Amino acid sequence: MAQRKTKSIFSCSNCGYQSPKWMGKCPDCQQWNSFIEETVTTGRTTTGRMATEPAAQVQRLQEISSSTEKRQQCGISELDRVLGGGIVPGSFTLIGGDPGIGKSTLLLQAVAQLGQKKKALYVTAEESCLQVKLRAERLNVEPQQLYLLAETALESILDKVRNLSPDFLVIDSIQTIFTAQIESAPGSVSQVRECAGQLMRLAKQTGLPTFIVGHVTKDGSIAGPRVLEHMVDTVLYFEGDPGHPYRILRAVKNRFGSTNEIGVFEMSDIGLREVKNPSEIFLAERAEDSPGSVVITSLEGSRPILVELQALVSSAPYGTARRTAMGIDHNRISLLVAVLEKKVGMSLLSHDIFVNVAGGVKIDEPAADLGILAALASSHLNKTVPRRTVVFGEVGLAGEIRAISQPELRIVEAARLGFDRCILPASNSKNIEAPASIKLLPVRTAQEALELLFDGG
Repeated sequence: MAQRKTKSIFSCSNCGYQSPKWMGKCPDCQQWNSFIEETVTTGRTTTGRMATEPAAQVQRLQEISSSTEKRQQCGISELDRVLGGGIVPGSFTLIGGDPGIGKSTLLLQAVAQLGQKKKALYVTAEESCLQVKLRAERLNVEPQQLYLLAETALESILDKVRNLSPDFLVIDSIQTIFTAQIESAPGSVSQVRECAGQLMRLAKQTGLPTFIVGHVTKDGSIAGPRVLEHMVDTVLYFEGDPGHPYRILRAVKNRFGSTNEIGVFEMSDIGLREVKNPSEIFLAERAEDSPGSVVITSLEGSRPILVELQALVSSAPYGTARRTAMGIDHNRISLLVAVLEKKVGMSLLSHDIFVNVAGGVKIDEPAADLGILAALASSHLNKTVPRRTVVFGEVGLAGEIRAISQPELRIVEAARLGFDRCILPASNSKNIEAPASIKLLPVRTAQEALELLFDGG
């Protein structure tokens, strides 16, 4: 038997970077005072945990069954959409988000739906069972087979799981779970990595769908070692503006489905409610005849969403112009302002520019370029964009309007909500079967698009 040795190592609690000595600033994530000391054990033994696990067998590719695993619907269609159609047996899912955003509420509502017919275990490592019971009463859920466990020791949790044999497992949260095999404190890099590894092996060996909640750092990323996101099958981020009741569930990694799908929820006094038609919600409070307001279509996975872009262009009082963007990439705004200056002839150098996506939505696709351009020109010229007009298209540095993906889905959604004009790239207007209620206005340049909007085209 090889002799086991212990040594100390310093790990960054923010990103997992390891160093043999303490450092004031992490060279990887640039965080100050984030290094903590951990005790690690080196050396291999023949009686370790790995020796008790069955060895994997070599299989011929043609002999492996490719039948699709039957997914389990959790009863929340927006969550099922983001997961790729439902919960896959043996899947290991990590959900992160800011404190108070609604992670625990969403999972409690999900397992409450599942607990009506199947057995679900909710491990609460941060709250007592009474606190979870009070939340369940506020959410008005009374599942018949939902079991609660207030425990932080991993060995005890695994023992209870084997005795209960649940159909679904929720761990809230992974940063508060610890194993006695490692001497470091709960939440440390080694603890998070080891606990997640053992839970993953349990999920894969028994086919138990497992959800774990992860804390996030102040920059919005999952806390702990980066390897945690590589270990899990699905990584979900719960996003939302504290000033708005709407929440967006987004998949940044999904081995069983698309990472482009989103789920939209509304936070209320009785929990999270699904938003079946996000477009109507985001446009409900749109001001009439207001310069700087433009409606665009953003495609999130297979779902087209209509959102309102708002722009405000005003003279800079101190000589140095500001560029402020909310929900849009700041660099994209600077690029489009330069296009307006050079290709259209608008003088914006000495003006403050503010761009906002109403409703707290974040847009990162280039199809919003033409809408941003139209909103900036509308505010600068103090002219309104026709209320029933929707705009989309990518803008190049030469001022040309480039094609975007899936224009038909965007047009159909706009027509369904009562829009009667659509300004789109000319190359996207060919061979499109648009509803009769909406008129397509193809454009090739930014100058042509602005003339259609503001010169009565």
